[in-house]
Amino acid sequence: MTKIYGRNVCKEAIKANRLIFKAYVTDSFYEKEKYIISDLEKLKVNIEIVPKSKLDSLGLHQGIALDVEDYKIYSLEEVLNGEKQYFLILDGIVDPHNLGAIMRTSDATQIDGIIIPKNRSVSLNNTVAKVSTGAIEYVKIIEVNNINRCIDTLKEKGFWIYGTDMNKDLDYTSIDISTSIAVVIGNEGEGMSRLVKEKCDYIVSIPMQGHVNSLNASVSASIILYEILRKKLNK
Repeated sequence: MTKIYGRNVCKEAIKANRLIFKAYVTDSFYEKEKYIISDLEKLKVNIEIVPKSKLDSLGLHQGIALDVEDYKIYSLEEVLNGEKQYFLILDGIVDPHNLGAIMRTSDATQIDGIIIPKNRSVSLNNTVAKVSTGAIEYVKIIEVNNINRCIDTLKEKGFWIYGTDMNKDLDYTSIDISTSIAVVIGNEGEGMSRLVKEKCDYIVSIPMQGHVNSLNASVSASIILYEILRKKLNK
C-alpha cells in the first residue's frame, strides 16, 4: 500500500481507476472539492475527515491523501512489443524529485517507459507520485536487475543506445529515431557508470554556454525527450 497526497495526484489516481483503500481529507477540502468527494463516494471509499495537522507531515498535501494499491513495476519482457519503441534508462537516479519530474515529462512526450535498476535507484514512493503530478499513473516503470545486461537485451532487439555526457562533441539533436532507441541519463553526481558508458552506441551532449558545467538530471532528460517528440511530430 502507498499513501499519496495532493489534489492532482489523487485526482489522477481516481481517474485511472487505481484501487483506493481509504481517503483522508480536511474539512475545507471536503466542502470545496465536491467533484472529487463525489467520485470517492461513488467508489465507496471510506472518507475520514482529519485535521490539517495530521496531513502536514506528508508535505504539500492540499487537503487530501489516499491509501492506494502499490504502483505496478514492469519487467522488460512485459513491455517489449517488437515495434519501434523509445525508452529512457536511468543509471542510478536516487532523488525522488528527479524521478517524479522525469515521469511528468515522459508522460507529456509519450515515451514507452522508464528503465531503472533494482538497486541504486529511487523507488516509487509518495514523493515521486507528488512531483509527477499524476503522471505516475500513466508512465511504465521497468525494473531490471542489471542495466548492462538490459542494454545487451535491447541491442539484441534492434535498439540503438544513446548515452549522455556534457563533454562530448556529438549534439543531442543528432539522435536518430528511425529505429528503436534507449537514452541513458546518468546519476545526479557521477553521471553514467563506466561500464554503461562503454556499452552505448553513441554519446551525446547538450550544448551549454553559461558558467555552470552541468544540468539537473530531470532537465537533461526533458530536453532530450522533447527533441525525440519534435522529430516524431515532424516525420
